[in-house]
Amino acid sequence: METVTVERVIPAPIGDVFDWLTTTTNYTASPLVLRCRLTRRGAGAPYGAGAIRDHLWLVGWFRERITSYERPHVTEYVVDRSLPPSRHELGRMEFTEVEGGTHVRWRTRAEVRIPLIGAFLTRLLAQPILSRTFGTILEAAEKSLARS
Repeated sequence: METVTVERVIPAPIGDVFDWLTTTTNYTASPLVLRCRLTRRGAGAPYGAGAIRDHLWLVGWFRERITSYERPHVTEYVVDRSLPPSRHELGRMEFTEVEGGTHVRWRTRAEVRIPLIGAFLTRLLAQPILSRTFGTILEAAEKSLARS
């Protein structure tokens, strides 16, 4: 199991950053994300607790379930199904107001579940690919929110 953490300060108000990053259809602004859709609305907000979202990235397909939604500070999710198969403990985004904008800390803990080579694939491929994809999504958020 490996942990990936990506952090960035986005020069925009915390509520705007939280809303952009929890509305995952926005992720297609990243060149590494092909499609995202909300398949079940959450409690109290479309992407709130209980929401189900499907993501198709260049590296695979993921069905995620929102487990916590505390606007504008924290959202958490788990990957219930994926291709390639993975084991996922936690995805968490934390949002903190800082001078000049909002600090975002995006962390996930997961591994590729392929017998014999899963740990190798997680460390050598999945970890850097997830870091890069999260980074491009945060970059897309910054660009989009700068235009707003």
